[in-house]
Amino acid sequence: MSVADVYQPGEASDIAARFVEARLGRFGLPDYPGSKPTSMDEAYATQEVAIGLFPDEIVGWKVGMVPPAQQATLNARRLAGPVFRRNLWTAGAAPTELPAIVGGFAAVEAEFVARVGKVDPDKMDWTLDEAIRAITALHIGVELAGSPLPTINDLGSAVVASDFGNNGGLVLGPEIEDWAARLEGIEVETVVDGQSIGTGTAGSIPAGVLESVRFLIEHCARRGRPVAEGTLISTGAVTGVHSVPIGARSVCSFSGVGEIHCSVVAAG
Repeated sequence: MSVADVYQPGEASDIAARFVEARLGRFGLPDYPGSKPTSMDEAYATQEVAIGLFPDEIVGWKVGMVPPAQQATLNARRLAGPVFRRNLWTAGAAPTELPAIVGGFAAVEAEFVARVGKVDPDKMDWTLDEAIRAITALHIGVELAGSPLPTINDLGSAVVASDFGNNGGLVLGPEIEDWAARLEGIEVETVVDGQSIGTGTAGSIPAGVLESVRFLIEHCARRGRPVAEGTLISTGAVTGVHSVPIGARSVCSFSGVGEIHCSVVAAG
C-alpha cells in the first residue's frame, strides 16, 4: 500500500498543483499554498500528486535530515524528495549553472551521491549491509536545494517533504575510486564567494551517509516506488545547508577526489 492510499489528498491536490505551477513557471510563492501538512503521510501524499503532475522522469532522490526537535512528532529522522532528469547536471571544468527561482529559496549542499544497482522491487525491509551491497558507485556531488517558497526551511520537515523535499537539482561529480576504504577520510569544504562557510566529513551526517541509502531504498519500496537500477541517491548535506543569492559562486571541495564549481543564476 502506498502513502497516497493511506492519506486522501483533498486539499493536497491543490497544494501540489500550485507548487508544480510555480516551479514550471519559475515564480515564487509568498506563503504555503494551503493548510500546512502536520504529518509525513500528508506531506508525501502531496508529493505524490506533484510527482504525477510534473512532466519529467525521476532519475534520483535527495535525502534530508529531520531536525531532532521534530523527529518524535513526525516519527521520522530523514525525508526524501525526487530529482528529475531536467535537473541533473554533470560537473565539468566550467562552473555548473544552478537555476534559482526568483523570490524562492536556493541553497548549495556538498553531498556524497550513491548510484544503486538492481534491487528486489518486492523487498520492503532493508538492513544497512544489504543497502551497501546495492551501491554500484559513489560520487561527489552538489545538491541545489530549491523551492518556490522562500520560507520552506522555516516551516518544518513535513512542509519540506511536501514540495519535492526542497530539491531544485543535483550536480553529479567524479566517482570516488575504492570508496568503501576512502569514504571516512574525505574532508569536505564549501566556499561561497570566496568565503569558507562549512566543513565536514561523511561522519557529519547523522548515522552516516550509507544509512541515507538504506533509508531511501526502503522508503521508496514502502511507497510503491521501488528504485530502478541506476538511481542516484544524494545522501545529505555534509557541510550544512548554505542559502545563496542569485549571482553567488560556490566551490565544494572533496579532499583527494576533486572540486565542483557552481554559479547561481535566475531560473529561466
